[in-house]
This record gives sequence, structure tokens and C-alpha cells, in this order.
Amino acid sequence: MNPAARAGAARPRGRGGYWLYLVPSLVLFLAIIVVPFLMNVATSFTRWSGVGTPTWIGLDNYTKLFKDERFWASFEHNVALIIAMAVVPTIIGLVLAAALFDYIAKRFGGRTASALRAAFYLPQVLPVAVAGVVWGWMLHPSYGAVNQIFGLKVNWLGDPDIALATVMAIMVWFQLGYPVVIFMAGLQRVDPSLYEAAEIDGASWWRRFWHITIPQIRPEIFVVLLTCTIAALKVFGPIFVLTRGGPGSATMVPSYFSYLNFFQKVNVGYGSAIATVLALIIVVVTFLFLRVQERDQESGS
Repeated sequence: MNPAARAGAARPRGRGGYWLYLVPSLVLFLAIIVVPFLMNVATSFTRWSGVGTPTWIGLDNYTKLFKDERFWASFEHNVALIIAMAVVPTIIGLVLAAALFDYIAKRFGGRTASALRAAFYLPQVLPVAVAGVVWGWMLHPSYGAVNQIFGLKVNWLGDPDIALATVMAIMVWFQLGYPVVIFMAGLQRVDPSLYEAAEIDGASWWRRFWHITIPQIRPEIFVVLLTCTIAALKVFGPIFVLTRGGPGSATMVPSYFSYLNFFQKVNVGYGSAIATVLALIIVVVTFLFLRVQERDQESGS
């Protein structure tokens, strides 16, 4: 066989075969995400109790939705949870990851830093239901460990004035380990000579953190902020286990408000409208994050 023939035989015949490996994922994506979402959108234009034939009512559910004070209040609570699940864990996670990587690992060894990293990540491993039940016991007004230890008589999850703040504190604890792990992984690719040069020049730990750590792991910061914001927007499990949206509507969020209309008020059309609006908001937020990240990369290049 001449060289040209051998080159032709070695050359791939086409990329069409690669698509076969994507077919199972594509089928699952269509069956689990696309089709249910389209069905949900269609249901949002109807009045339906979940049984029988839906009645087409057009935009009535959306008109009602945008006038519903409980809906807008639930989004205010969602903004508070974005702070608790995205902003605060990102800030604290940055400091902890930098301290573990640039201070603890150097003075106490990599194993100590890894053990502390695992300890911070442990809440992420726990099932939401288990963590929620344990926190419910700890914060119980009568026999809860928190009140017993500090000699208080506070109804942490039952007082409308502090219930949301209590849930926010729990979500900071629950979410913190994720950014710590992501940021420590990002710090692995930072050139150690940057820290060494800064230390030789007399830069304090905070200066190294501000001028080296943060600029070098900006992609990881964007990823953490985006994923944690999406998690906060669609948060359901902790609210369901801890407060059921109460007391009253003090901790109501859109995802639980949708569930409430779906399964308790049996107003499936209205619940679908809430879920559709929430999905669209998540898509818009994701798009904006990606655009900001793209511009940041372009300006940095």
C-alpha cells in the first residue's frame, strides 16, 4: 500500500459515528427535562385540578400571578437565600480556601488541610432531610440544644421575625463546603512562585489573598456564584423539611409556593405558571452570568 493510501486508511471516515454515543444522553434529556417542561408550560395556560380534562384559560394564571403578593414576597425571600447560599459562602469560602492552601498546608501539612476541607464539605454529603431534621431538633424551642446551651427560650423556626434569618444561617452552613472545595482545586493551578515572590517582597497574607488568589481563580468564582445562585433560586428541600414555608409565609419561596398550589391547593395550572416563571428567571440569570464571565475573560485576555 502506497503512503497516500495508508494516510487515507488512517484518516477518520467521518464524525457521524461519534453522535451515536450522545444518543442515550439526548434521549434522557428530552424525556426527563424537555418534554416535562413543555407539558408544564402548556398546563400553565389551563385551569386543572390534576384529574379530568384541563380547561384552557389563556394568560389568566400569569395575570393572577403577577398580582399575587405572596408570589412577590416569595421572591424577596429567594433574594435573601441567594445571599445566604451564594454570596456569603463564596466570600467565606474564598478566605477559608486561601487560608487552608496558603497557610494551614504550609505550617501543619497537607493532610491537616485536607482533613479540614473534608470537614467543611461534610454538610454537602448529608441528605437534606437528615440535616433538616437534626437542625429542627437542635433549634426546638423546648428541648433544642441551642436554647439549652445558651439558656434561651427562642422559637428559632416558629417566630416570623427570625425564621428566615435562621434558615439563612443554616443554608450558609450547608453550602459552605462546596466553594471551599472548588476554590482549593482552583488554587492547585496557581503558580507557587507568585506567592513566594510576594512573600519575599514582604506582602502580608491579606495582600497575597487580594492581589494573587482572587484574580487567579476568577473562573472558579464565577462557577460557584452561578451554581449556588441557581441552587438558591430553586431551593425546596430545606424549606420543606425545616419550615414548610412558615410560619405563615415568612419563609415561602417560589419553588415551595409552586408545590403548595400543585399538591395542597390542587391548582395545577397556577402551580405550573409559577414553575414556568421560575424556570425562565433561572435561564435569564444563567445567561447574564455567562455574559459577564465572557466579557471578563475578553477584558483579561
